[in-house]
Amino acid sequence: MAMPPSQRGTFTPTTEAPVRAGRERLAFNLGSGTVPSRSVVEAAIAREARPTFATAAYAEPRDWGYRGLMLFTAVLLLRPQDHIVALAPLHLAEICAFLGIAPMVLHRFARRLPVFRITPETMGLIVLGAVMLATVPFSIWPGGAVSTFADAYLKTVIVFVLMVNTLTTPKRLEQLTWLIVVCCGYIAARAVFDYARGVHIVEGSRVAGSVSGIFGNPNDLALNMVTFLPPAILIALGRQSPPLKRAIAAVVCMLMLAAIVFTKSRSGAIGLLVMLAALVMLGRKVRPGFGVIAIAVVLCAIPFMPSSFWTRMESIVDDDLDRSQFTGSREARRELMQEGLDTFLDYPLTGVGAGQFKNYDPPGRKQRAHETHNALLQVAAETGMFGAAAFLFLIVRAGLCAAAARRMLARPKKNRPDPLRLVMNDADRQSLYIHTVAMTAGFIGWFVCSLFASVAYNWTFYYVLALIVASRELTRDRLAAGRVIEAQAKGVSIPSAMFSRRVATGAA
Repeated sequence: MAMPPSQRGTFTPTTEAPVRAGRERLAFNLGSGTVPSRSVVEAAIAREARPTFATAAYAEPRDWGYRGLMLFTAVLLLRPQDHIVALAPLHLAEICAFLGIAPMVLHRFARRLPVFRITPETMGLIVLGAVMLATVPFSIWPGGAVSTFADAYLKTVIVFVLMVNTLTTPKRLEQLTWLIVVCCGYIAARAVFDYARGVHIVEGSRVAGSVSGIFGNPNDLALNMVTFLPPAILIALGRQSPPLKRAIAAVVCMLMLAAIVFTKSRSGAIGLLVMLAALVMLGRKVRPGFGVIAIAVVLCAIPFMPSSFWTRMESIVDDDLDRSQFTGSREARRELMQEGLDTFLDYPLTGVGAGQFKNYDPPGRKQRAHETHNALLQVAAETGMFGAAAFLFLIVRAGLCAAAARRMLARPKKNRPDPLRLVMNDADRQSLYIHTVAMTAGFIGWFVCSLFASVAYNWTFYYVLALIVASRELTRDRLAAGRVIEAQAKGVSIPSAMFSRRVATGAA
């Protein structure tokens, strides 16, 4: 909605946009939640602010995008093509992503609206992709670097955009997170069953994933279990979900913990400990006594862990034990990290090309045809300092974004205004807060595991980042709308600049 130039500086409530007791639903609502009248929000934000999903509520049929996202996630995690060979040529994941992203883009083009929501995290992803392409001419294998960008990274950017633009309600966030938990529970059950019958066993006694992709090897399987275990735990121990859902989540938790143990992944075990510590600290505001319950469950599980698990954990600090009873991978990882650092120092501006460290074979390299086993070193060695800076920016933004979402959702102190209560019911607010706590703990677990794995271009981090960003953006939109309603009720003239993103989060 455009305003005359003379009126763009402020918004003064008038009878044209009164505060109504009943509020119409906008297109981004799903279920029983409501938001302020569209006319109220449009009048308040006016022309100076960028179009948002509060002011362009009927811009595109988001159900198509959301359904495509759900299907894509199921295909990504369950990988039916690994079990039914005839499905492999169909490229189901790409089809599902296209079904989601195409309607959104086409309709927004037709309405002359921004193609997608621009956030600092989106720009960070674009910059990292641009660096990957810019370093292709300097790669040791340009074709391989282009393939890494097109076959892996570009898809993550597209799906990230789809997630941020379609996860526009607490219910949708809850549904997608539950789908991820259930899929991980299935993969964990398969891993436990495989371990019991001696199938998909590597290195003598470690279980690998029953599907390829992000669950393909023991360390990646453990990393993903650690990352998505927090939402399962919070659903099981929370009081918001129905009893049946909580019971299913509890079973999934046990299966995921067992899968981590049976992978005997040392990085997974370290990530699990740090993740649980973070979850205990953050979960205190979700349910009183949460920390005691979580610690008690872990202590009860310890006696059921096989002795071979503890023996492998001892090798974390014992080189001789690792060399004599295992593969000596501890020393190999140390050498790979050193070689990754040396590669970065040799090619600090361009790296050796995205995905090409394993193909880089200079004289004197000891660990040939292997990855760096450290996500930060992986990006630095392959894309140089600019790629490393962009990737580190995304990691930092994930933490800051999660903290911002928790801060906005937290109830203010007594006698302080609470505009969010005007546009969001208590159930949705609690659901969003639990979601951000779970994703924060999951992100911390991922980060610790990523220090020992080459997972910079894998889906896991970008899914967690998108889930965090979506919750922050959703909360920002509601908070900005709540402040409009609050100001109208007081009859206050509101500078339109007040409704910028920065002010909506309380940062300015």
